[in-house]
Amino acid sequence: MTARPHPARPHSLRASLTPPRELVGFAAVGLLAYAADLTLFSCLRGPAALDPLTAKSLSFLAGCTVAYLGNARGTYRHARLSGMRPYAVFVAVNLAGALVQLLCLAVSHYGLGLTSQRADTVSGAVVGMALATVLRFWGTRTLVFRAEGRVGSWSG
Repeated sequence: MTARPHPARPHSLRASLTPPRELVGFAAVGLLAYAADLTLFSCLRGPAALDPLTAKSLSFLAGCTVAYLGNARGTYRHARLSGMRPYAVFVAVNLAGALVQLLCLAVSHYGLGLTSQRADTVSGAVVGMALATVLRFWGTRTLVFRAEGRVGSWSG
């Protein structure tokens, strides 16, 4: 008796599922980018004595660059990229994520009147970061590295 192969999953279902390798790669790259952002910000604020907004702007761009390169050469290495457009879209997606974090903090602090340091940390660094990460993952996967056959593929 010959074993029959399992029927293939419909393409639409396969395309909508996220392989664990993609999630792990995205998370690992994100942690590396966060470390680069934090380290550079600390150096620019400390020894370099830059003002906080300039330091954060530069460290944000450095973190975005680390994340873009890590995702382009690792997590989404099979995507076909050309020119500066993918990087610009990636930075825009990350700016949108930063705005989500600020919005969560603003709503909690100013809208709901939850003004303690703990409330600010929970709203900005926990709730805001979680929502921003979902947005960044979706935006990175669908707007930046959306090459045909790559998003949701099981090969790699």
